[in-house]
Amino acid sequence: MPHLPDVVLWSIPAFVLLTVLEIVSYRFHPDEEEQGYAAKDTATSLTMGLGSLLFDAGWKIPVVAVYSFLYELTPLRVPVLWWTVPLMLLAQDFFYYWSHRGHHVVRILWACHVVHHSSRHYNLSTALRQPWTSATSWVFYVPMVLAGVHPAALAFCSSANLVYQFWIHTERIGKLPRPVEYLFNTPSHHRVHHASQGGYLDRNFGGILIVFDRLFGSFAAEAERPVYGLTKNIDTFNPLRVATHEYASIARDIRGASTWGDRLRHLTEGPGWHPAPRTETTTATGPESAAA
Repeated sequence: MPHLPDVVLWSIPAFVLLTVLEIVSYRFHPDEEEQGYAAKDTATSLTMGLGSLLFDAGWKIPVVAVYSFLYELTPLRVPVLWWTVPLMLLAQDFFYYWSHRGHHVVRILWACHVVHHSSRHYNLSTALRQPWTSATSWVFYVPMVLAGVHPAALAFCSSANLVYQFWIHTERIGKLPRPVEYLFNTPSHHRVHHASQGGYLDRNFGGILIVFDRLFGSFAAEAERPVYGLTKNIDTFNPLRVATHEYASIARDIRGASTWGDRLRHLTEGPGWHPAPRTETTTATGPESAAA
């Protein structure tokens, strides 16, 4: 297949330049309503981003092995041509939507993705706050590999999706023209996604396009000003704690669970799930049944 560029690697200089420009813009044109930058928060985001590059290199080894095995099993082949690449990007964005949505509603997946939402600031450095345990998304893209998409082509599409999302992590850009806002994921839509208010929670999961959110009922337009961060913020800038705090919380909940069913649900239910309070029952001969 034709050689496909490493989109993320080639984009790093642009990431740095745009982040610096945004920092400068806050210095010369501050906005009291915007969060802007905070030194410790930005340092944590950059550290998480650098760490993710290192950890992802390790996670990719087993994922590529599985994808390659599945690719050899299927007789289907999708050639890399000028007209198939847009279709592959569209398919990848569709499966990204479901992966992203799954990472918000299944707690063990959320434990990975929560890293990206842990900042109370919303700026271009927030886009770089990536998890160190990102081996939980690969299964969502198995249908593409089984349909004959080469793993390298899938990697290219995933990288392009990730690079696109960098520029939407900003408060410096307001709402764009209506056709753009209707079709594409924009800073306005993604600000909603990073907000912690109840009406904004679990909305706007799209990567490049916002149309899947409109189709599957998860879209919310930006109205009231977003409050960024988590519903229960972690109050730490320690990268190791940022990367692992939800896994530690899950472990504590599992240890405290009284049944195996509850232990399983702490992994598979949503991040806010807790077992219902158990009421005491009495027998017909118990002392509390006499007044019945």
